[in-house]
Amino acid sequence: MTATPEATPTIVLVGHGMVGQRFLEALAERGLTATHRVVVLCEEPRPAYDRVALTSYFSGRTPEGLSLTDPEFITAHGIELYVGDPAVTVDRGAREVTARSGRVFGYDTLVLATGSYPFVPPVPNKDAEGCFVYRTIEDLLAIEEYARTRATTGAVVGGGLLGLEAAGALKGLGLTSHIVEFAPRLMPVQVDEGGGAALLRTIEEMGLSVHTGVGTQEIVVDASGAVTGMKLSDGSELATDLVVFSAGVRPRDQLARDCGLTVGERGGIAVDEQCRTVADPHVFAIGECALAADGRVYGLVAPGYDQAETAAATIAADEASFTGADLSTKLKLLGVDVASFGDAHGTTGDCLDVVYSDSRAGLYKKLVIGRDGTLLGGILIGDAEAYGTLRALTGSVPPVAPESLVLPAGAGAGAEGLGPAALPDDAIICSCNNVRKGTIREAVTEHRCTTVPEVKKCTKAGTTCGSCVKVLGQLVAAELEASGVEVDKGLCGCFSQTREELYEIVLALRITAYQDLLDRYGREDARGTDGCEVCKPAVGSIIASLAPVIGASGYVLDGEQAALQDSNDHFLANLQKNGSYSVVPRIPGGEITPEKLIVIGEIARDFGLYTKITGGQRIDLFGARVEQLPLIWTRLVDAGFESGHAYGKALRTVKSCVGSTWCRYGVQDSVRMAIDLELRYRGLRSPHKLKSAVSGCARECAEAQSKDFGVIATAGGWNLYVGGNGGATPRHADLLAQDLSDTELVRLIDRFLMFYIRTADRLERTSAWLERIPGGLDHVREVVVEDSLGICAELESLMAAHVAHYRDEWAETINDPEKLARFVSFVNAPDTPDPVVAFVPERDQIKPDLPLLAIGLRPTAGLLEGSAQR
Repeated sequence: MTATPEATPTIVLVGHGMVGQRFLEALAERGLTATHRVVVLCEEPRPAYDRVALTSYFSGRTPEGLSLTDPEFITAHGIELYVGDPAVTVDRGAREVTARSGRVFGYDTLVLATGSYPFVPPVPNKDAEGCFVYRTIEDLLAIEEYARTRATTGAVVGGGLLGLEAAGALKGLGLTSHIVEFAPRLMPVQVDEGGGAALLRTIEEMGLSVHTGVGTQEIVVDASGAVTGMKLSDGSELATDLVVFSAGVRPRDQLARDCGLTVGERGGIAVDEQCRTVADPHVFAIGECALAADGRVYGLVAPGYDQAETAAATIAADEASFTGADLSTKLKLLGVDVASFGDAHGTTGDCLDVVYSDSRAGLYKKLVIGRDGTLLGGILIGDAEAYGTLRALTGSVPPVAPESLVLPAGAGAGAEGLGPAALPDDAIICSCNNVRKGTIREAVTEHRCTTVPEVKKCTKAGTTCGSCVKVLGQLVAAELEASGVEVDKGLCGCFSQTREELYEIVLALRITAYQDLLDRYGREDARGTDGCEVCKPAVGSIIASLAPVIGASGYVLDGEQAALQDSNDHFLANLQKNGSYSVVPRIPGGEITPEKLIVIGEIARDFGLYTKITGGQRIDLFGARVEQLPLIWTRLVDAGFESGHAYGKALRTVKSCVGSTWCRYGVQDSVRMAIDLELRYRGLRSPHKLKSAVSGCARECAEAQSKDFGVIATAGGWNLYVGGNGGATPRHADLLAQDLSDTELVRLIDRFLMFYIRTADRLERTSAWLERIPGGLDHVREVVVEDSLGICAELESLMAAHVAHYRDEWAETINDPEKLARFVSFVNAPDTPDPVVAFVPERDQIKPDLPLLAIGLRPTAGLLEGSAQR
């Protein structure tokens, strides 16, 4: 049958993916849906959905949740959408398109948005039962069903962006997973050799097996034709029940070829700068099927969106052109942040690289800098928090030295520290949708947007990959504050409440589970999700600090709590730069017996550990392998030691001088007080680490005024100082109260700490909290000294519950075989030590073998391994 066109001009869109949907929105924005008949032929059985977030299906997102198509939009604009009915032929002479159903549509303008198809290497048995591609929701449904009923092992052919996502999906389905990549490294297009090495190590630590530098020669099948394995180009064989081909895509241009349109030598429908095909002015091509005027086929969604906008503008007789696009991208693959932007591989002549690499931690950051200091591009692996700012600064000279932009937090100015003010108005904030800083500012100041969701809706910034949302939020907050408008102070994108408000909710309702809190009080679009890396440790800390009162387990690695913890808490030890761990037993007040000193010395000797006395009057033992931690702590606990919580956001130490017991200037027993305070507050979880000190006189040998809470002895008792800290931004503590008795001192510290824990933001030291909280020190004094809010009894009760229910984490751990199971280097090989953790001698001790880490070699016989000395 023939569908008779209306009197109005007809636009036929072939393909309804992400780019096709953006084209329809661009038509509507220009009023063309009111003046034209718009017909859409969609091959898939469902309208446009978010293919960028395809893998989120395996983490609970439904196909409906992935949809980008609002039925009301289609209806309101009179768009004729035919799903499951693709175009099969085009008659350019008659200007007609025939669909698979037999419908024939005449057109005035034809827009091809047919996308791409997965490339499957031409290997024997590539179409066998158990072979899949990873491109559509239907592909995922088929993989899920086969994995559930027929497979225990899966292999992905291709180690690019989509290949790593596919491997993560297979792992999530419970399969032993392999990645086979022909190139010598993973993600060869996006990252260089250093980035690939960091990514490889991180992914292998997750239990996935990676095979690089080899190709697939043949798919091995059984008598029934089902997959049983793969033969690789190096002669090896890989046993697998399921194969996913994710070796790249090719432009889907067969429809164009069949109707005589010009296509490129390697595929792609040739178009000009207006996205009009070079062979026919009535036909446009956009997205992955188009060979752009610069000779490239773009496989990212952002250039496709630009092409959609250009085609719609051209049809509307507006001036527009597409001459090329930025290929910057930021993704979270297998939980690992991976980003590249600008000239990531340094192809610009006479450029320089600034590199920070920590292969053990899975971090790799490279910036490409021009001779004049211009930021040209970069690669970020493992930590891409600065991507939004760095991407926006590309093409300009950053206001700080390049090396400070890649150094770890605290070691340099940092990209995040620059703030939105460092970016010019023409800086592109959202590369997916080509949104500049000035446009975002206008959304706030002219369009009266007051939240990030409103700005996203107004500008489309942050609506595609989401990598710019953090910078977007900073810009919105800065602009609102400058305009005197109240800013959304929510903890993160999952909670509209502040950390203080969440604390009150947990306390009042006795909520003991993060997921319960998220599902009941999270933002609407966050409920039912897994949350984010901001709120999980923050809520975990809240629950831990309130555990005795709300009925939760006080052990941070119990059940759901384990998944909420920061990296150091996962093994109750501090991770060091070469992958080993440090052990820090508690030494209250810095006082220790000779017998305990001997125990520490014997353990250090037996396990070959590096020893150092810390500034907090403790002894650090460095160089322990993860599997050695329980062995070391068993001996420490047997000798009467407890965890020093050097790994946690908790009380670290209460330092002391020798006080009146030994010092001729001392006026109070500072050692006794320091011991009492440390034993009282040990294990107390808080928004940030806590440090304290007690000085026995005004000479201040313990440096109490540089601590979160410090005590100085006077002839009349004790003076209490709060809000101090050392470090990169030192702050002198403020006097809260003076001439206190022992009982009064402890009571005020109890109140101060619980008020801080109750009202501080996540990762906010007492110094920053004291300066931020309305009223500052005066307000804190009114609350904790004068009880102006009438909450001091409750604060004291909360602290009393903590003291009464304290349990040493390591003592609990070593007595529970189930808890001990986590202390392995490789979950799939628990008896295998990490071969990269190695040491070399220095000053009669050991130090990490940094050259080994830099070149990624395994230790040789000449190196000191981190096992116990034999």
